[in-house]
Amino acid sequence: MKNFFKMFLAALAAVFVGYFLMAIISIAMIGGMIGSMSMGSTERYLLKDKTVMMITLEGMMNERKDESPLMMFMGATTVGLNDVLDAIQKAKTNDFVKGIYLNCKDLQCGMATLEPVRKALVDFKESGKFLVAYAGTYHQGTYYLASVADKIMMNPQGMFDFHGLNMQVQFVRGLYEKIGVKYQVFKVGTFKSAVEPYIQDKMSEANREQTQSYLDDLWSHWVDNISESRGIPVETLNAYADKYLAFYEPDSILAFGMVDTLMYATGIESYLKKLTGTDSDAKLNIATVKNMNSVFEVKKKKSENKIAILYAEGMIVTSDKNMGFVPGGLIASQKYIGEIQKLKDDKDVKAVVFRVNSPGGSAFASEQIWDAIVELKKEKPVIVSMGDYAASGGYYISCFATRILAEPTTLTGSIGIFSLIPEGEELAKKMGVSFDDVSTNKHSGFGGSIFGIPLFMSAGSRALTTEESDMLQKYIERGYDVFITRCAEGRSMTKEAIDAIGQGRVWTGNQAFSLGLVDGLGSLDDAVKIAAEEAELEDYITKDYPAKEDFMTQLLKGSMGGSRMKFTQFLIGDERFKQHELIQTLKNTDLRQAEMPERVAF
Repeated sequence: MKNFFKMFLAALAAVFVGYFLMAIISIAMIGGMIGSMSMGSTERYLLKDKTVMMITLEGMMNERKDESPLMMFMGATTVGLNDVLDAIQKAKTNDFVKGIYLNCKDLQCGMATLEPVRKALVDFKESGKFLVAYAGTYHQGTYYLASVADKIMMNPQGMFDFHGLNMQVQFVRGLYEKIGVKYQVFKVGTFKSAVEPYIQDKMSEANREQTQSYLDDLWSHWVDNISESRGIPVETLNAYADKYLAFYEPDSILAFGMVDTLMYATGIESYLKKLTGTDSDAKLNIATVKNMNSVFEVKKKKSENKIAILYAEGMIVTSDKNMGFVPGGLIASQKYIGEIQKLKDDKDVKAVVFRVNSPGGSAFASEQIWDAIVELKKEKPVIVSMGDYAASGGYYISCFATRILAEPTTLTGSIGIFSLIPEGEELAKKMGVSFDDVSTNKHSGFGGSIFGIPLFMSAGSRALTTEESDMLQKYIERGYDVFITRCAEGRSMTKEAIDAIGQGRVWTGNQAFSLGLVDGLGSLDDAVKIAAEEAELEDYITKDYPAKEDFMTQLLKGSMGGSRMKFTQFLIGDERFKQHELIQTLKNTDLRQAEMPERVAF
């Protein structure tokens, strides 16, 4: 036994030292990169005359650029919406910049994210400077931006994807039934469709109705704007969409008036030189978005008054502890309540713009953030600015603001709650697993153990009884009643009125405005102006929250977190580690979910 402990402690020490050394080596290997990044972040880019600002529309566009080491090592390209808007504004007012070149590639973002960029480009054109666009392949999102340009160019062998909007739902009920898993659903909301893929084979009529309604409204907004910019009737644009232009010859796209000229990429530089008056044998001055962000700009006189912009992007959870990397980000109520309280106590912060871009999540976590916003509003104005999504829990945390703004293409509403519980009793039988238990009280084993079935850790070992199901349904109904009560109080409407437009139904920002769920249509900048008006400020500065962690901090946290996980896994074994991680995840979730999972494909 003595030798065993010696060997165990030696192995433990070896693992610890090994992971520590790996972390140090990893940090050292990228030290030069970090140093160059740090230096670059403090240097000012010096613009030269006859400069073209190039906006490369590629990768994922988020509210703010994700500069995490994980995203970098994954090779993912991220673009910050705030950075793009800042660069366009500087390009408009700086005399060295003669125009903007949109380099259109594969941009991934929501429809409402494109709106402020398009508006900024329209505003840029008022300067009289040129705006041109080029692509090998135009996707609908990049074309929506490019349609503003003075000249739209496309590769002679390129593709033009223009086909309308689509929402496709994958139904997995049959798959789970084959392996012996059934889903028990509890919900309030005729239109609350998040549970449908697990219990149905096709869309309900209610879901089909709401989806058709908001898709039609979104597409109508897009084609109206494209029609105005290109001078092509809406009816003609819809006829083109019906043709599915992706398979048409580029010459046909040119003849249809969707683009202005066909050109290979090698000709772009010469074309831009002509537009800027640059000699053919001279170097063309190109400034990227990152370059423009670092260009010195004469600011207004510093002010003691601050308008805070609090970004809330992603799924709403109670805590992000041990959640790992989640695409789209997380809004952890524990952290956000702390941020909100800091803003409430900061005397220099005179108003808060709450930038919400979330499809929802935990109803409990949403309630906690709602309460913090209520307390904040007692001290200073809170203006909500909605991004791509502010639906379900995203609307929950928004509803009590002083004023709410949405983009016309924001998806919001979805006021409803559900709970989805898997039951794997049949799977257990197929696998030869049986269960037995002893309880002290009637419902001590409510729902059975969620860890009872090997290889299928998310399924319960038995179905809920009728009495248990009734209890859970009432619990969900109470949650819905609280939800519509919060909305009614925040919007100065009756609960009956909220319920009539609630029931889980998704609305566009356009539709939400007509229904009274939002106060107006506008961008983040519009929300800042309203915040200044509400706080009666003549001079102010804006500051973003939560503060972004620098690269080194994120790297160290990632390395330490990874080492901690590996160390824990070594101690308790693979299977126990998986259970440990699942338990941590479940601690951050809620039986009552206020979420809108659908995404529009465009």
